[in-house]
Amino acid sequence: MKNILILSLLLVFGGSLSAQKVSNFTLKDVRNNKQVSLSDFSNAKGVVVIFTSNVCPYSVYYEGRITQLIAQYKDKGIQFLLINSHTENKESESEMANKIAAWGLDVPYLADKDQQVLDAFKARKSPEVFLLKNNGSFSIFYHGAIDNNPQVATDVKERYLKDNIEALLKGKPAIAGGRPTGCMIKR
Repeated sequence: MKNILILSLLLVFGGSLSAQKVSNFTLKDVRNNKQVSLSDFSNAKGVVVIFTSNVCPYSVYYEGRITQLIAQYKDKGIQFLLINSHTENKESESEMANKIAAWGLDVPYLADKDQQVLDAFKARKSPEVFLLKNNGSFSIFYHGAIDNNPQVATDVKERYLKDNIEALLKGKPAIAGGRPTGCMIKR
């Protein structure tokens, strides 16, 4: 039984029982064509990195919930970064700029078209979430799904990302969440 528990923990934490450190990265924000680095948010208590898409139905299902989370935590020291690593035509930087303007969000929408940040995080789907904790450097506090029901917001019973943001802000340990459900990001 003990070996099964250890194996389960290794699978949840990607083979490591300690929080994975995240290296600084810099990407272009399509809203203003400026470079944005993770280190720009060194004063944030946490950073939510969401790998997303302009057109993936699962990403679209979550737009309202992401908007609500951003509004709820913007004044509590949590920074949100949206990253698009898809390379299809409808995911181009110009289409990304149109998408974020239509969405009306005031958070960076970062283009990762060479997929280096995608590879560093070992992300595979959109949407896929990484909540980073700031302890002088960033480490992954939570990785997984936003919640347990991508298609029907009113039927959500487990709010994995929200619960983990609350845990991070209260100094509590991370809470296990669900596996990301979404569109595969082609490499």
